[in-house]
Amino acid sequence: MSLSPLRAIGPALAPAAFLLAAMLALLTGPALPPSLSGLKTLGPYVVLLLGTGMGVWFNRGRAFIALASLLAAFAGYGIALEFGAASFAARAVYTAIAVLVPLNILLALLLPERGVSHHFNYRWLMLAVVEILVVAWIASAGRSSLSGTVWQDLLEHWLFRSPPTPLAGRLLFAAALIAAVWRAWPRPPRTHTRPLDTGLAGTLLAFFIACEWAAAASAFNAFMAAAGAIMLVSLLQESHRLAFRDELTGLPSRRALEERLHGLGPVHAIGMVDVDHFKKFNDSHGHDIGDQVLKLVAARLAEIDGDGTAYRYGGEEFCLVFDGRRLEEALPHVDKIRADIAAYQMAVRSEDRPKDPDAGTKLRHLRSPDKTLSVTVSIGIAEPEDARSTPAEVVRAADKALYRAKETGRNRVSR
Repeated sequence: MSLSPLRAIGPALAPAAFLLAAMLALLTGPALPPSLSGLKTLGPYVVLLLGTGMGVWFNRGRAFIALASLLAAFAGYGIALEFGAASFAARAVYTAIAVLVPLNILLALLLPERGVSHHFNYRWLMLAVVEILVVAWIASAGRSSLSGTVWQDLLEHWLFRSPPTPLAGRLLFAAALIAAVWRAWPRPPRTHTRPLDTGLAGTLLAFFIACEWAAAASAFNAFMAAAGAIMLVSLLQESHRLAFRDELTGLPSRRALEERLHGLGPVHAIGMVDVDHFKKFNDSHGHDIGDQVLKLVAARLAEIDGDGTAYRYGGEEFCLVFDGRRLEEALPHVDKIRADIAAYQMAVRSEDRPKDPDAGTKLRHLRSPDKTLSVTVSIGIAEPEDARSTPAEVVRAADKALYRAKETGRNRVSR
């Protein structure tokens, strides 16, 4: 199942829009009146706090770590600026956030996603406390008896010298961005892009621009707000994706189907698809093979011609919707997809076969091929009987036709 260009770039549109909006706001946006000037600082706080709260609510560990790091960075730099933009405290905190924020995101990308509330998972809380204490200690160099002046010499080292963004920060930005893009890039068996992965890449870009323009308070605030907004929207997009797209097959889910049915016109055809002997696959080969069967069928159904759209209905059932097509027009496409599925020989992964598809391909010529299985489907198709027929009634009629296809031998289309 190939990824269409629109679906490939779709998740990147929101991050690009926020980055462009921040840039245009700086270049052409009118200056705020003195009574509203506080919004420049309050705005990023609101966005970052809201995003951090949503990260906890949705239990998305990587998003929470990114947003919490941004919030701590924005707050810490704001406090340091009270000592003066040219003060050692401001320079120290600036260098720290330019290094620690991409480092935290990089660690979150490399470690497995365990959510926010993982059992006895205090590693991130401990790391946050240590980072805050160390940054506060460094920033107070020469101001307290607990902090010496050695940190002042360290910040003059070529690796940490700033502004603009120190080299150590740039290297970590590059590493984190590569990791984020690598995670976001669609690869088999996953052929869809997850908004959160794309959002992390956009957030890193926004924060890097904010660090590069940290000397201009309005630019720093605008791009910090953009970084938070990108993650906030990504969380909402991810929630929508989980609700309207089936995670196993990548097809639109039953909820998406129900939304589609409400908008169908008077002329349409609906097909109900069921995998033949699916329980036998699970009982004989295990649930992993059953999942492979569902992915195979879904990948073929997604390629159906005739302006048809495939949906995961539930279990081993799928639904095909042809809006604006009569049954006779859709029938040849439905029968072709049934024949294509029946003709496909599915290679079953052996237990020791690498999960990575590229590694598995390289090993094929070194040993005997994996076991192959044939899969067939039965399909029932129906259209409205008259102008008063609802899409729900057509679905029920297609379901009855599906049972007729099964009763008459399976691997066929019934109407």
